[in-house]
Amino acid sequence: DVQLQASGGGLAQTGGSLRLACVANGFTFDEFALGWFRQVPGKEREGVSCINSLTSTTYYGDAVKGRFAIFSGNTKNVVYLQMNRLKPEDTGVYYCAASAESCDSAWPEYADAWGQGTLVTVSS
Repeated sequence: DVQLQASGGGLAQTGGSLRLACVANGFTFDEFALGWFRQVPGKEREGVSCINSLTSTTYYGDAVKGRFAIFSGNTKNVVYLQMNRLKPEDTGVYYCAASAESCDSAWPEYADAWGQGTLVTVSS
């Protein structure tokens, strides 16, 4: 089974920054997509970003383009999400997720597994 562990959420002020980290274990194939989606109560989950483990192709949701950056760690099963210029509407629970499908604009529709989530709160 794929297991994902997210960390790094917390409280930030508008305009501030946070960095999320995700460690994924249990993959049995070389190519996969790792990334993040977020959930706010009463709203559908929203794809934030993903990265392809082999090609490093990335995807960003329209709401975060130009402010967030996703990158891999020293190993492909570790990814980080650098969140800059945070806005109150970025508040939500952020889930690290993995997919055997490619990272593209359909993210996270084909996510096969996700972790427990980490709360990000941006104060105005």
